Amino acid sequence: MKAFVTAVVLVLAFVTAPQAQGPRPMGVVDLLNIPRLGDPQLSPDGKDVLYTKADPDWKSGRRATHIWRAAVGGGNPIQLTNGSESENGPRWSPDGKTIAFTAKRGDNEFAQIYLLPIDGGEARALTSHASAVSDVSWLPDGSGLVYSAPEAKTADDKAKEKARDDVYAYEENYKHTHLWKVTVADKTETRITGGEYSVTSYELSDDGKKIAYHRAITPLLGDGPSGEVWVANVDGSGAVQITRNGVPESGAALSPDNAQVLFTSGSNAKLETYYNGRLFVAPATGGAAHVVVGEKEPYDVDNAAWSPDGKSIYFLANLGVHEELFVVPAIGGTPKQLTNGKHNVAGMSQAGSRFAFTVSDSTTAGEVYVMDATASAPTLTRVTHVFDYLARDFKLGRQEAITWKGADGVTVEGILTYPADYQAGQKYPLVVMTHGGPQAADKFGIGSAAYEIQVLAGKGYAVLQPNYRGSTGYGDAFLRDMIGHYFQNAHLDVMAGVDEVIKRGIADPDRMVKMGWSAGGHMTNKIVTFTDRFKAAASGAGAAQWVSMYSQSDQRFYRTPWFGGTPWQKNAPIEVYWNNSPLKDVANVKTPTIFFVGEKDPRVPMPQSIEMYQALKSNGVPTHLYIAPREPHGWAELRHNLYKLNAEIEWFEKYATKRSYTWEKAPGEEKKDGKTTTEQQ
Repeated sequence: MKAFVTAVVLVLAFVTAPQAQGPRPMGVVDLLNIPRLGDPQLSPDGKDVLYTKADPDWKSGRRATHIWRAAVGGGNPIQLTNGSESENGPRWSPDGKTIAFTAKRGDNEFAQIYLLPIDGGEARALTSHASAVSDVSWLPDGSGLVYSAPEAKTADDKAKEKARDDVYAYEENYKHTHLWKVTVADKTETRITGGEYSVTSYELSDDGKKIAYHRAITPLLGDGPSGEVWVANVDGSGAVQITRNGVPESGAALSPDNAQVLFTSGSNAKLETYYNGRLFVAPATGGAAHVVVGEKEPYDVDNAAWSPDGKSIYFLANLGVHEELFVVPAIGGTPKQLTNGKHNVAGMSQAGSRFAFTVSDSTTAGEVYVMDATASAPTLTRVTHVFDYLARDFKLGRQEAITWKGADGVTVEGILTYPADYQAGQKYPLVVMTHGGPQAADKFGIGSAAYEIQVLAGKGYAVLQPNYRGSTGYGDAFLRDMIGHYFQNAHLDVMAGVDEVIKRGIADPDRMVKMGWSAGGHMTNKIVTFTDRFKAAASGAGAAQWVSMYSQSDQRFYRTPWFGGTPWQKNAPIEVYWNNSPLKDVANVKTPTIFFVGEKDPRVPMPQSIEMYQALKSNGVPTHLYIAPREPHGWAELRHNLYKLNAEIEWFEKYATKRSYTWEKAPGEEKKDGKTTTEQQ
């Protein structure tokens, strides 16, 4: 009898024991809590890598960025900084014993350079500059560092601010940015460049004797195309202008022998603009630049670096839904692809022939990887495992690249994310997300606050991200389809992709929604004027009317080709501007649509969203306009993003699935029913 009782007790204990929880759908707070890794930097000996890790700080409402160190060979990463303010831009000293970074600490009004011994100790301030310091580089002998900083406010500036005598001239109230050097031994700061221009980026030569840099007439984004490539001695003397073309360039870098300089530009061999990115090389003493990569290849070059011997150039190329590393002879030739996968390789930094990257895919937000490019079989080696928990703790939708034919027969590619609990033969609500740019491409990834892919997959939605006409990585003809008519094929490509997912039996045509941010918002505004097939839409920072947008925005150069000129020139192509404006056909809109915009957005300013909102409201279409105070084009404050995600998903659920939605709260904040967010999950 006793044995029988014992057995019963054991059985009951087994039955009532807590069961291990399996993966669950991702919520919006879960998405916002995902860390962000960036700026990986290999140590001189290649044994360690520094990187930044930005974690959400719900108390301050923003992300806090700190510096971490990980051993390439394995082991637990070590957090090196933990200041009350974020730290950025970690850089190894040439001997690998010290780390330089920038931070705003103590009584500092602006970010300064700090030095931290790698074997432990307190960071000490190196600079006390009168403006914010950034973009730090060590001199090869370790005696000092080069950095960039805007010109400091004058005494007159400060006096006027104090007296509120602060009327300013529009687009004239800037401070030029220049280069400086500081010595480690005595903290002496010396100016390198100066004058009525701004240095927008730079890179030291390997021997520290030269500097390649980009200079523009102002630091304003709209004047970026005026920038040209220059080369000078490290003290600023002997400056030589390399390019004189009036098109944007980036990434200038001197060859190891200082004889040549490479750069990238979205221009063709004739230096005409609005093309996929190309890799150029020019003599460092001045002379014509020639294309090394991009004139024949269909992809888009993003970043490039010389090999240690100067005979080859490594570069990252956008191939549409993925980004990969290539190498090409410096004199030109056929590029060799070194990586390949359903991923996005980014954040490239170099130490000799070794590289560090962040690599993201459908289950991670960008782990740190390293690679020896000269190995017989170059292989990406994973260093961090920050995002292992995502696939373990959450139900994630499977991603795959799909293709379809556009209205004119051209092949279009996109990424399809399946619902987390997808079952073949069942039809699901569909979210169509369109990327920004439009000179960009959606790649494999887990999503962001602007594009909550896996949150929607967890709620049973399929998600389509079409790389519509105008996207990069598919050749120049594909990119330049927007020239002269922004909405010629782009919106038709999106709708053809929708029909493809329906044809595959995945999407329910009666439960579809549309969303996008920036150019994705432009597309959303166009789509809802073009069709009423979507049950709901959410447009973030989207354009309504291209004539007013042209003058309101801080960026005009890339928009001029779309419409064949400015709206102000003689015989201006006003009809082209108007015919491509969503506002022109706004009377057609039947889709309930909400709008989001940052109050301080300089790229697609608030009046554009107001125009769309007022039009829909006047025409009796369900709508709301949500404005985030202080926010620029990309929202940074956590609670603003939380509000956006909640409002967006609630809108989709209301009109497409007819399901109720409970708003998620920030961690620790009480819900109306007295339960915290954590208790309800």
